[in-house]
Amino acid sequence: MAFFVPHLGCLQRCSFCDQSAITGSVRVPDGEEVWETAVRAAEALQEKTAGSQIAFFGGSFTAVPRSTMLSLLEPAARAVEELGFAGIRCSTRPDAVDEECLGLLKRYRVTAIELGAQSMCDEVLRLNRRGHTAAQTESAARLIKAMGFELGLQMMTGLYGDTDERALETAEKLISLNPQTARIYPTVVLEGTYLAKLNREGVYRPQTLEEAVGLCAKLLTKFESAGVRVIRLGLHAQTQVEEKKLCGPYHPAFRELVESRIFREKLVSALSSGGKGTYCVKVHPKSLSVALGQKKENLGYLRKLGYEVEFSPSREVPRGSFSGEKFPFGSLCDILSPT
Repeated sequence: MAFFVPHLGCLQRCSFCDQSAITGSVRVPDGEEVWETAVRAAEALQEKTAGSQIAFFGGSFTAVPRSTMLSLLEPAARAVEELGFAGIRCSTRPDAVDEECLGLLKRYRVTAIELGAQSMCDEVLRLNRRGHTAAQTESAARLIKAMGFELGLQMMTGLYGDTDERALETAEKLISLNPQTARIYPTVVLEGTYLAKLNREGVYRPQTLEEAVGLCAKLLTKFESAGVRVIRLGLHAQTQVEEKKLCGPYHPAFRELVESRIFREKLVSALSSGGKGTYCVKVHPKSLSVALGQKKENLGYLRKLGYEVEFSPSREVPRGSFSGEKFPFGSLCDILSPT
């Protein structure tokens, strides 16, 4: 159950940032709203309340005025104690974390803290006006872990001055900090931001959708192979984002594009051992859209490589996996639909 606090606690505006567009919110909630929303959510969630968190996102939560922070935490903590929520989650900046503040968060039932690292390259951080260093991210992450919080780390791709190589290095450095979760956001250029200015001047070119999907497929694989759960990939679909987007790799189903690319690469690797031909590939029904790709683009891609593939839904196949058999050309339809 997320509450958004746009720009609250931010000491400067980063190159990419327009929180009111990203969160779809321009107003900071008050304590009464937090409590009333929690009550309604608990009534709707019923037994699922015990597995749900209350979250404060959008700004640098630990940098807001203390009175404001407590006015939000008090009803949230009460909702944990009286309504049965699992805990409280918040996001903040790496340079807004210290022992005193973390101790306060712990007393108010905060269980998870996400750091907006964005990059672990100091040059990229400087160019994008982040106002902190990679070393501060490392220090804050270690302190959060040491004090018993769940650690989440957020990174961006395609920032001004960034490269695929730097992004992959950022992922490796974030993984070394042992987070439980991660979020990956390809940079989308919004009107009114510093990146919009640089783009119009011809200084900055954002990633294309194809470039972002290819890189994020590598990043998602890297995080998941390390046991880090990627809980968000791409910006939330928001009307304000779509209205204020100037350019960049925004897609309302970005994660599915990435998962489809990973699936396709794994399938091509498996098919290559059997050679070109016609295949029946069984996939879990809930993985069918990922297997096909947007507008069935995976089928066309496979066909160009010499593989005629028919996907057959089967609950016997684990979700995200596949199994297949090769058949002589012309016999696939007879085998799938015998007459």
